[in-house]
Amino acid sequence: MERQAVSTESAPAAIGPYSQGIRVGGLLFVSGQIPIDPKVGKIVANTVEEQAHQVLRNLGAILESQGLGFGSLVKTTIFLKSLGDFQAVNRIYAQYVREPFPARATIEVAGLPLDAKVEIEAIACYPKS
Repeated sequence: MERQAVSTESAPAAIGPYSQGIRVGGLLFVSGQIPIDPKVGKIVANTVEEQAHQVLRNLGAILESQGLGFGSLVKTTIFLKSLGDFQAVNRIYAQYVREPFPARATIEVAGLPLDAKVEIEAIACYPKS
């Protein structure tokens, strides 16, 4: 099956040897997004709430570049520097996704790139043509 790299200037450029996303068949695999503001190329948000909003805007920009939206998500993984931020991030996340909610895992990690507080990766499904 052919793999196609996905990229948009509306989301942060990859900071390593990976693509913003890869399309394989009817699925889009979106790399983990951290709260980099694509206009300035760095993290400008301080609170976990502000960072969660930026992460989800970045994820949304990649989805939108493919004609998709948050309703196309089938699986997400949220990485948190502290599980103490779970409820705050959950409240922000709920502002972007709707029922039927995607499957999800939330994991506390020792650290994230650029000392981010939150990172989200996702799998989305293209509509049948």
